[in-house]
Amino acid sequence: MTAQFELDTLKIRIAAPELAALDLRVRVQRALRQLILDGVLAPGLRLPATRALAQSLGVSRDTVEMAYAQLRLDGYIQRQAGSGSFVSQSIGASLLGTCQSAPLLHLPAQPVALSARGAHILASGGVVDQQSVKAFATGLPETRAFPHDVWERLRRQAASSEHHVLLHGDPQGAAPLRQAIADYVNLERGARATASQVLVLSSTRQALYLCAQVLADAHGPILMEDPGYFGARKAFEMAQLRVLPVPVDAHGLSIEHLRADRSRANTIYVTPSHQYPTGVTLTLERRLALNAWAAERQGWIIEDDYDSQFHYAGLPTACVQGLDTQQRTIYLGTFAKSLYPGLRIGYMVLPPALVKPMTHARSILDGHTPQLDQLTLARFIADGHFAAHVRAMRKVYAVRRDAMAQAVRRHLPQVVTAQLPPGGLQLPCLLHEGRDELETIRLAAQAGIVLPGLSRLYATPPERGGWLLGFAALTPHEIDSGIVRLARALG
Repeated sequence: MTAQFELDTLKIRIAAPELAALDLRVRVQRALRQLILDGVLAPGLRLPATRALAQSLGVSRDTVEMAYAQLRLDGYIQRQAGSGSFVSQSIGASLLGTCQSAPLLHLPAQPVALSARGAHILASGGVVDQQSVKAFATGLPETRAFPHDVWERLRRQAASSEHHVLLHGDPQGAAPLRQAIADYVNLERGARATASQVLVLSSTRQALYLCAQVLADAHGPILMEDPGYFGARKAFEMAQLRVLPVPVDAHGLSIEHLRADRSRANTIYVTPSHQYPTGVTLTLERRLALNAWAAERQGWIIEDDYDSQFHYAGLPTACVQGLDTQQRTIYLGTFAKSLYPGLRIGYMVLPPALVKPMTHARSILDGHTPQLDQLTLARFIADGHFAAHVRAMRKVYAVRRDAMAQAVRRHLPQVVTAQLPPGGLQLPCLLHEGRDELETIRLAAQAGIVLPGLSRLYATPPERGGWLLGFAALTPHEIDSGIVRLARALG
């Protein structure tokens, strides 16, 4: 055995827990490789003969031989007949200068060379989705009542009957799902859509990013409601667009301010059926005026209909797309709120002129949505399970909305005023004078409560701060106990 060879260190590396699931020959090879990369086995060092090392480790000679052979193929060692095996000289100088000085985990952070776009994204931050149910995170539906047994049965049927399900899919989406979506939005939302106009995507944010890429030039303007959806603003900013706010009042988007815009923007993002986050509904008069603006400017309306299924005071107002005779509206929908967020399926209903460019852009971005999920969802809708689930959840959420409003009025009357929305999955609350939004968020976090603030949804800080409390994923008891904890935390 070579005197300099670190046998004990090698044994420790081979027994490391992170290698436990690997074959023994792979563990030996990985351990030796790491010793070389760490500089423990120096360049030019002669390694033990395979027989001698196998005896020392208590393994077969074939195991060591295969490990050496792989290391040679990867360039870590050199083997010479009659002379033995040596750590490669060619990799030593470039690797060991940094590896020998300090363990990798303790190296100081190095500046990263990013593009201007990448630096902007890093500086502005990403979008954080809630990965567990906590009071009072927004955007989370009730998943405990989801009919898993029905879904799994339909999934098995789709997997067994569709021979192409494991292959690449159509970037535009599976035909059965596109037809089911078109039928649904025509019947339930008053849209005018055909299956050929539907583009199946992974999320609303993906749809927004595609719109930003296809409809506007870099550094160009795009209009957006103020306040508005945080994820939309991030998607537009990532595409290097200038997001210009258009105020919202008690009747929705201000048409007066829209008409006064002189930026030459040709696209506007709106949530007319249930404005996010205020909850107001855009009036019919303003919907028609919005369509007229798009036609006059030869522009585009991005209509995000994110949770219109859940309307608690009569039927929801028909979508803007159904009123648009000039085909200037891009209708966005998602199943993340109506079914469950982990499904990752959304869609756009596009004007015919945009189907091909949007589909091409999507094919470059990520190819297609998983086929099996699409075909399962198509069956779920076609068999009536989707409509039944939405009807059931609408009743559940109406009770929870009222429970949230009552709990806020009962336990926080001196802190906020709740604004009862006609629909949706969250309750807007405005703080009373003298209450600081950031301070309430900090105190709530100390008590383990997620308190989504309203101010971050505004282009300019509002006169009064507030919260947007998610209620859909919580039972009335969970809502009440959470508000009690919040009241205690705020003093």
